[in-house]
Amino acid sequence: MALTIRDITVLDGGMGSELIAREVLSSEGLWSARALLEAPEAVSQIHHDFIRAGAGVITTNSYSTIPSYLEKEGLSHRFEELTALAANLARAAADQGERDVLVAGCLPPLNESYRFDLVPEDAYSRGIYGRMIEVLSSKVDLYLCETMSCAREAANAAAAARDRDGDKPLWVSWTLHETPGQGLRSGETLEQALDAVTPYSPDAYLFNCTDPEAITGAIATLSTLTEKPIGAYPNLFHVPPGWTLDNDVQTTPREMSVAEFKAYASRWCALGAQIIGGCCGISPKFISAISPAASTDCTG
Repeated sequence: MALTIRDITVLDGGMGSELIAREVLSSEGLWSARALLEAPEAVSQIHHDFIRAGAGVITTNSYSTIPSYLEKEGLSHRFEELTALAANLARAAADQGERDVLVAGCLPPLNESYRFDLVPEDAYSRGIYGRMIEVLSSKVDLYLCETMSCAREAANAAAAARDRDGDKPLWVSWTLHETPGQGLRSGETLEQALDAVTPYSPDAYLFNCTDPEAITGAIATLSTLTEKPIGAYPNLFHVPPGWTLDNDVQTTPREMSVAEFKAYASRWCALGAQIIGGCCGISPKFISAISPAASTDCTG
């Protein structure tokens, strides 16, 4: 029997973009980590809003608590402190809800997003991920290696998760080339991506931080390559070559309505996706459209 939206696990949406939309921070410098320093209550509120919208899994705001981003303002020594704060805020929000909500510990790229050419060497990467996991472990229910732009990046994050806290579920999410059918941003195929993480036995495979059309084709392919749960959480933006979180190359907003987002979710369900949410630009109102658990008064 084909899956429907009512059958899926619903993720939250984009924390960083939501902080910007609420004018808590700009898109420069420390990105979402700045909110942990200056407005942690805003991070908590966004977690609560996504839960009210029906998310069954929320993700720690640890995407930019990594040393390379904190070093931009001489704060790399606060890496573990801010990662712990991100974990505590997510756990508290999940535990205050009226239904069960899981917390995913975010294991992000350790340099720039999408820059497979800047992925640190393996020993360094696994060491940093290991330190993140040690801080996150007491507060999270699973690990989410997200926005992985190449096979080696995902393998390093997955290896660290299995080594440091191997009993928890492990989800791996890759970011795709914006052109449908072109594989990862690195140009590697989905088969190569799977092969690199297979030794670590991930519990689910996803695509995120990517144009939804590219995701559609990739979900169709991935469903033929694995029997494990698969999923997606797209961007609301087109991302040009050379983009980083804080440089002068700007993203281009998509004109994707909530109804169109729901239609994509339905297509992905029909192709076998079991986990769906949103990435950059996807606000609570989008999540409420795909979740039967949304609060009746949630406007997002």
